[in-house]
Amino acid sequence: MSKNKKNGTETPVEKNLSNPQYYFNREFSWLEFNRRVLSEGLDPRTPLLERLKFLGIFSSNLDEYFMVRVAVLKKQIEAEVHKLTPDGRTPQEQLDGINQRLLPMVSLQHQFFEETLRPELGKNGIYIFNYIDLNQEQKTYLQNYFEEHIFPVLTPLAIDASHPFPYLSNLSFNLAVMLKNPDTQEDLLARIKVPKILPRFLRLPEKLQQIQENTHTINWVGVPLEQIIAHNLGSLFPGMDIQEYHLFRITRDADLAVQEDEGDDLLLVIEKELRKQRIGGTVVRMEINPTMPSKLKKILMEKLELSEKDVYTVDGLLDLKDLMSFLGLPLPNLKDPSWGSTMPPRLRNYSDDITTRDLNENNGIDFFEVIRQKDLLVHHPYHSFASTVQGFITQAAHDPNVLAIKMTLYRTSGDSPIINALIAGAENGKQVAALVELKARFDEENNIQWARKLEQSGVHVVYGLAGLKTHTKIVMVVRQEEDHIRRYVHIGTGNYNPKTAKLYTDLGLLSCRPELGADLADLFNFC
Repeated sequence: MSKNKKNGTETPVEKNLSNPQYYFNREFSWLEFNRRVLSEGLDPRTPLLERLKFLGIFSSNLDEYFMVRVAVLKKQIEAEVHKLTPDGRTPQEQLDGINQRLLPMVSLQHQFFEETLRPELGKNGIYIFNYIDLNQEQKTYLQNYFEEHIFPVLTPLAIDASHPFPYLSNLSFNLAVMLKNPDTQEDLLARIKVPKILPRFLRLPEKLQQIQENTHTINWVGVPLEQIIAHNLGSLFPGMDIQEYHLFRITRDADLAVQEDEGDDLLLVIEKELRKQRIGGTVVRMEINPTMPSKLKKILMEKLELSEKDVYTVDGLLDLKDLMSFLGLPLPNLKDPSWGSTMPPRLRNYSDDITTRDLNENNGIDFFEVIRQKDLLVHHPYHSFASTVQGFITQAAHDPNVLAIKMTLYRTSGDSPIINALIAGAENGKQVAALVELKARFDEENNIQWARKLEQSGVHVVYGLAGLKTHTKIVMVVRQEEDHIRRYVHIGTGNYNPKTAKLYTDLGLLSCRPELGADLADLFNFC
């Protein structure tokens, strides 16, 4: 508002909403979101193993960010797209800004792990050692383990005039090994891929978990897999002089380029793109340690077609998302307390004999009767997903008066009770329809598998909508009641995933209001 000079009154001033100053950049905003994830790992109030988890989530998030968002920007630059974002930036300016903001964050993450969390883990009996710090007995054990369990899986590849630079798969962890032929004095280069099929951190047997001057209970002692490989390279290159080795990790473009208007069958189009995704597109990032010599770095950059800003130097362990595996240790004092979901009071009062262990069962609750009384609002994870939404869908699948069940599926778990309920509903003769979003980022393959399983069971499956991504979470149950039909609905903010429903905060409304039923019916009919 501004004041009128004549009478001092305030009059509205029309703003130019195309002015870049009014907008935040989408890519930079996402980085700030991930900064908040990192801050949870830095916060001393967070239990120790949960701090490892947040550092791992930070790294995992960055992998997806580079595979999709950075990859798109690089494509735009390559295509010489100069269109400005609402905040007035070109693709190149966004890419430069990402690099400028991200380098300090990644440096902070790794510095904090090495200088703070790693010593703190040791104080709590969890020792992630470097191979060179082991005693001879421990090294001998790992040498034997390498020969028996790791060596057969490895495939070293030479890089020379007769052996072209090998294809490096997306998110692959590699060792670049510099060799010398003692007979010819020729310098050679080889690449070894660290296999993902093996655990990233190898635990030593209990009898070898001796720690000098240890005053703490020992809970875990081990070393990273890549270091075991690196210190046993002689077995892979017999007769050669091992000069040095250096670790590096690459990230490729994994964005699905779905041309929906060119395919008659969206399912086949997505499957075709998934096959391409497994191979991966162009390399968009390389992570290295600071010890890598500039000559080797330049070779890798040239072969992978990377610029200096595409290379992220990490002082410490690469790929910290594997730290999340330590959450599996049976150390509840180093984790957040487990949360026991409760049943909403209206449902709890419905049946006096319900106990916590019974939350996966309906316990005689008639969800239709409860919903007819008035709407029911559920709040996950505080309210049990199993005893509310899952129970409602399960009852609908077996209720003889239910005529049809229609729902959307964006993401669900691998052993989903929701999927099983839909299949049961179809087998019980009900009209069951599911709108499965095939374009759910990085869940495309899972959704294809579940969609086919549903189809084989008689469920009518719609594979998303061309040109749109269906992100709504809704269920409609059509039920015959005396001389009329009533529609029951669930409208929620969270995916129909029993596992994430125990972690993510979401709301859901269970209702039988006619206007909501009519609205959802129109939506499903549009699909």
